[in-house]
Amino acid sequence: MAQTVTECLAAGSDSVTLINSINTDASAESAVAGKTQAEINEVVQRNVDHLSIILLYAPDAEDASDDTPNVAGAASSKKTTHVAAVTTGTDYIAAN
Repeated sequence: MAQTVTECLAAGSDSVTLINSINTDASAESAVAGKTQAEINEVVQRNVDHLSIILLYAPDAEDASDDTPNVAGAASSKKTTHVAAVTTGTDYIAAN
């Protein structure tokens, strides 16, 4: 059974939470405890990449049997927190 758009976005919710937590106060985030700033930036980048991939999910228009959920074509209101986290993460890396 294919995933739904909602299920795909739920799979990215941990990345949203982690990016926002690191942006708010990296020293309070256990996932990056003891890491250098460069290593923290790598963690943020991996999560930005993960969200970016999810946001691009779309079925192949030429393959009628492709059951990939159309996250890319979903209403922007469903993706607001994910898109914002990509921006937050990208900005965080640029500033650090």
